[in-house]
Amino acid sequence: MSKKIYLIGIIDVILYFIAVGVFLISKTDMALTIWELMTVFSGPVVLLVLLELSHRLSCPNLNRRAMLAFMACTCALTGVAHIVNITVTRKLMSEGVEVPLYFQIGQWPSVEMAVDYLAWGFFMGLAFVCLGLPIASSDKTTRSLRMISLINGILCLSGFIGALFINENIWYLAPMGYGFGLLILCVMSLRNGRS
Repeated sequence: MSKKIYLIGIIDVILYFIAVGVFLISKTDMALTIWELMTVFSGPVVLLVLLELSHRLSCPNLNRRAMLAFMACTCALTGVAHIVNITVTRKLMSEGVEVPLYFQIGQWPSVEMAVDYLAWGFFMGLAFVCLGLPIASSDKTTRSLRMISLINGILCLSGFIGALFINENIWYLAPMGYGFGLLILCVMSLRNGRS
């Protein structure tokens, strides 16, 4: 079962970045909707991958429970931000209502973006950190997976803090952690699969 979860994680990350690319190229409402739905769907996928990794890495129960709590926050908040944008904000805009920029996703500062940054930067960052600690292990693969998880968490948290307090462009550190970093974790887990 664990191999399937890692494969689903790989497919999810690839489809997510394809959805992002299609939107950036086409700038259509349909592409944006697909990207947002992929984002909502990706939260539970990341949760499953991290849960599987927590068992493989023999994470302490406290770390596993904290990771689950932080990922539950990620899933709930990202669902709120994107479903509100799809069903309320964009619908109002299509009906000609002038929705202030601070209520639109993709704008900064914006309520919906702050919620999304909180979900994918702060809470997911903490989830990765929980998975990565403690780093020490006699097994080289376990140590490597924990170190990558910790780096992913630091990238997510740095993106969150940077976007809120320094420059919004620092946010792009977070997708390096939850996107490319997760992809690396899944590929390494498949290659060294013994769970």
